[in-house]
Amino acid sequence: MSKEAVAVLGGGCFWCLEAAFQTLPGVIQVESGYAGGSREHPSYEQVCTGLTGHAEVVRVVFDPERLPYRRLLEYFFGIHDPTTEDRQGADIGSQYRSIILYTDENQGQEAEVFIKDQAVNYRNPIVSDVVPLSKFWPAEPEHQDFFRRNPDYGYCRMVVRPKVDKIRKLIETQTV
Repeated sequence: MSKEAVAVLGGGCFWCLEAAFQTLPGVIQVESGYAGGSREHPSYEQVCTGLTGHAEVVRVVFDPERLPYRRLLEYFFGIHDPTTEDRQGADIGSQYRSIILYTDENQGQEAEVFIKDQAVNYRNPIVSDVVPLSKFWPAEPEHQDFFRRNPDYGYCRMVVRPKVDKIRKLIETQTV
C-alpha cells in the first residue's frame, strides 16, 4: 500500500488549483478550502471579504513515491505566479495570495529551500508565504470539483481551462 502525504497550497482561485492538481499522476485526492486565517469555520462569502486572513487553498493528498513533494511544488509554481502579492490575474485580495502551508517541519524546510532555489528563475522576488498549517477548513460542497462539474462556466473556460491545459503540457514534457 502506498504511503500518503498531504500538502496545502494556495495560489489564486481554488477552482484552478483543484482542477490542475487533479490531473497529476500520484495525486489521490484534492479538496478546496480555506486556511491561514483566524476565523473558525469561515464561509466563502467571509473569505471573499479579505477580512478573515484565510486564503483559498487546496488540500492535496498524494503518494510521495510517485509525486515527491518538491515535484508537487514545481507544478504549483508552474501554474501560478509566486511573485504577485495578493493576486493572481484578475483575482485580487489576500485570499488569492501565494501560500504554502506545511504539515511538518520537513515540508517547511523543503519549501524554503525550493523557493530559494527558484528565485533565480524569476525577475521579481517570490512572495509566497511559507507557514505551518494550523487548520484546514473545507469549502462548501458547491466549490468541490467545480471545474469538472461546470466546464462551460465562463470563469472555467477563461481561467481554469488554461491552467489545466498548462499543467497537462508540463506533465507531458516533465520540464516544470
